[in-house]
Amino acid sequence: MKKIENPWRGMKGYHCFGCDPHSEQGLRMEFYEDGEEIVSVWHPRPEFQGWVDTLHGGIQATLADEISSWVVFRKFQTSGVTSRMEVRYHRPIHTTDERIVLRAAVRQQRRNLVEIGVRIFDGAGTLCTEATCLYFLFPKEKAREEFHFCDCSVADGEFDPLKA
Repeated sequence: MKKIENPWRGMKGYHCFGCDPHSEQGLRMEFYEDGEEIVSVWHPRPEFQGWVDTLHGGIQATLADEISSWVVFRKFQTSGVTSRMEVRYHRPIHTTDERIVLRAAVRQQRRNLVEIGVRIFDGAGTLCTEATCLYFLFPKEKAREEFHFCDCSVADGEFDPLKA
């Protein structure tokens, strides 16, 4: 896998709840490219529970939404917005898990609409949650001018976040 570089890291005014690595309250997600998939290995924290030791469903939806945006950034080199999202919760995810793994990929594209499939696995590797996000892609010029999008590239060398 290749680590995706966060193009906004250190930018003034950048405080994304999902991916700002310095957000005290945020998710602090990082992303990797694994062929056609974007992967995130995320470490649950107790403050994100709904029921005791159970990851809140809204946080799971936010994780799915965030990784979907990174599919757009990396695979289309632009930004966009979530137009629709459907989440199916199959099994609980525990905040006591050392890590969970998210995998997302493009399912289909129709003009400027992209359907992205997301799977969330618990610490044991069991599929717990699935989401489908429909993303509206911005034209690249609009993404650059209005949303400060720049190149979404990967770092040199291979990295396996599952072994780190």
